[in-house]
Amino acid sequence: MNPAIAGEPHRIVIVGGGAGGLKLATRLGNTLGRRGEAEITLIDCNPTHVWKPLFHEVAAGTLKPHDEALEYLGHSAGNRYRFLLGRMSGLDRRKREIRLEPVRNEKGEEVIPEQCIRYDTLVMAVGSLCNDFGIKGVAEHCLFIDTQAEAEQFHRQFMEVYLRAQTQQKSTQRLEIVIVGGGATGIELSAELHRIVRILNQLNAYRHGSERSTEVGIHIIEATDRLLPELPLRLSTATQRQLEKLGIMVHTGERVLEVTETGFKTAKSPWVPAHIKVWAAGIKAPAFLRELDGLETNAINQLIVRRTLQTTLDDHIFVIGDCAACPQPHLNRNVPPRAQAAHQQASLAHKNILRRLQGKKLSEYRYRDYGCLISLGKYSTVGTLMGNLLGRVFIEGFIARLVYLSLYKMHQTALFGPFRASLLAVADFFRHSVRPRLKLHWS
Repeated sequence: MNPAIAGEPHRIVIVGGGAGGLKLATRLGNTLGRRGEAEITLIDCNPTHVWKPLFHEVAAGTLKPHDEALEYLGHSAGNRYRFLLGRMSGLDRRKREIRLEPVRNEKGEEVIPEQCIRYDTLVMAVGSLCNDFGIKGVAEHCLFIDTQAEAEQFHRQFMEVYLRAQTQQKSTQRLEIVIVGGGATGIELSAELHRIVRILNQLNAYRHGSERSTEVGIHIIEATDRLLPELPLRLSTATQRQLEKLGIMVHTGERVLEVTETGFKTAKSPWVPAHIKVWAAGIKAPAFLRELDGLETNAINQLIVRRTLQTTLDDHIFVIGDCAACPQPHLNRNVPPRAQAAHQQASLAHKNILRRLQGKKLSEYRYRDYGCLISLGKYSTVGTLMGNLLGRVFIEGFIARLVYLSLYKMHQTALFGPFRASLLAVADFFRHSVRPRLKLHWS
């Protein structure tokens, strides 16, 4: 049964323009929106979308975000949905209405006033943030790369610290970068930082002579006994081996107790000095989800959903991606917060919204694990692929790198279609062949 008011189009509101939310808006726009059967609205607090697995390259300076950014407003016009800039701050389930904070400019001046948006079907797709676990000093002294803005802030701070070291009188300076979290984000960032340090030192050796180099120590601190603790041991071992070949220092079984302006206190070491401190350990959903008109949440703020991806207390609200606590009954645990889960859930949400409007029974979500790939920049890629025919297959090197790159092309195909995605691939090839390897400015 269509729950919209008779004579009006069904109003579908999607909050969050990450990989899952943007894919869902695109598919709904090109089906229900194109046929005039529904009005689809996508809401995000940023005007552009950059694929989150690329943030570590933005942070390192090896990727210019404007080269890969998708403008929501332009994309919406071609895909039959509308885009609203704003940040969700509240929900009234009785009125079926969400509230958006005022949008302000850099001076604090109000540009867009507070808004209330009506819906018939609401989809929450606001993603996740790093979890500081309440550890003293993390929020005040650590950098995060959960958003494009934070990734760009990291790059600015890194360049400032590095260039400041270059002006010191001593011939050799050593900077310490400490990344807390031995998951994919921390590992990929460490490898990319190793790459840009080599480029910067080569440039400085050319300009000033070999005596003016800056040593940079890159450390990963992981609380568990190995990197990538949720993934197969073979993948974890291969990843650590590659990192150690690059000279990246891995400290496993080391739990952070406190962060100060100049370093870390851990359970093993009374003091770990750091010029740049990055927190990439664990995830949690945004805190405002705990206050959404009584909807059930878990300890890390995720909205609890049934296997149809609807919230436990409201059939009109779907949740997808990292902010969803979706059960896997056969494993007695929730679906892991991974990009492939968000894409799969976006596909099922599209299907279930259509079925709901047709009065049909909704399908249940079953997570399909296709494996995991970890990029170590240009140096290597390691991972596992899973399939019905071959089971779990470990891959490494060039083949793994090709598969890793194909994931982004699949994301672009979902947003632009196969023809335009192919044209983007050709354009990327020529752009990468002529542009500088590293963004050296930070404006």
